[in-house]
Amino acid sequence: MAGIYIHIPFCKSRCIYCAFYSTTAASERQRYVDALCHEMALRGTKNAETIETIYLGGGTPSQLSPEQLQQIFTSLYNIYKVSPKAEITIECNPDDVTNEYATTLSQLGINRVSMGAQTFDDQRLQFLHRRHSAAQVRTAVERLRQADIDNISVDLMYGFPNETLDDWQHDIDAVLSLDVEHISAYCLMIEEGTVLYEQMRNEKQEMSSEEWEMRNEGAEELEQKMYETLIDSLTAAGYEHYEISNFARPGRRSRHNSSYWTDVPYIGLGAAAHSYDGHRRRWNVSDLWKYMKGIEDEAPAFEEEVIDGDTRYNDRLTVALRTCEGISLDELSEQHRDYLLRSASRYMDDGLLIYADDHLRLSRKGLFVSDMVLADLMIVDD
Repeated sequence: MAGIYIHIPFCKSRCIYCAFYSTTAASERQRYVDALCHEMALRGTKNAETIETIYLGGGTPSQLSPEQLQQIFTSLYNIYKVSPKAEITIECNPDDVTNEYATTLSQLGINRVSMGAQTFDDQRLQFLHRRHSAAQVRTAVERLRQADIDNISVDLMYGFPNETLDDWQHDIDAVLSLDVEHISAYCLMIEEGTVLYEQMRNEKQEMSSEEWEMRNEGAEELEQKMYETLIDSLTAAGYEHYEISNFARPGRRSRHNSSYWTDVPYIGLGAAAHSYDGHRRRWNVSDLWKYMKGIEDEAPAFEEEVIDGDTRYNDRLTVALRTCEGISLDELSEQHRDYLLRSASRYMDDGLLIYADDHLRLSRKGLFVSDMVLADLMIVDD
């Protein structure tokens, strides 16, 4: 089993928090789609496995025209052996989902749509520089349902400046009212290189170190309460909390993302896309023009690394331990198994980790300090 990830880097405008590789160079879309299809032709014959999942991410894949999407899917089906039961996902902005666009997605065989709602408060959407309104999220879901797409995921964010617990509960209630199959929720991250990072850095310079520290401590406490509220509300509504940030109706987990967490090989196509074959990682250049020129010259611009034993252990640990099943110690070498159990013992004693049926997983309490626990269990070169 294998998956394909296709990176579509185009956005109509940049959100202030986004650190993914993207561009607003709309005039290059057709050239990029041509390059994508050429990359498939260059790489496709090297992989004869049946493709079980396809994921178009970005960027904003819904910025592509129906004709450009058709071109991509024609190449996919001509070059790869795609399972008739494949999960095929596209990320969409709510305001891109017209009735005609929803019908196009369904006709192309796309059977899962992931939409970034982020919040149902229009002022916070404006703060993020999102293009859509809260009302457009609801309209987009209705249009997708009318087009017979019955697997919809909605992304939420929490931890906005000045957001209250009641504000967050309103967003949770709003997404539950949509009755979608999958919900992902992430704390707003301030990553270097983003507009939001620069805003926060300027704000920090205007405050004393004591004021900044007190504000951050208060924010961290509130974010933990928000995460607890999220888990309680969504599990009470019948969603399975199957990964730290992901919740699904029974049988509706993201098959594509789950393949990352269960060590399934995948092919990454497009600028900045990553691939993994079980032994090596490969990543395309994070530059639109260098990517297209390399493909056009049939000399793709990418880097790769062979995964050694310790790196593989770290990789498996950091993804598998995020899931509700945790990591199976059966899949580890004796050396790595012993190392993990020794390193994890104090966290088991503290109730942050649970070891049962030869699986190690985070407890409910451990979810709130998962980054710390994961960092401490990894093997770090001296």
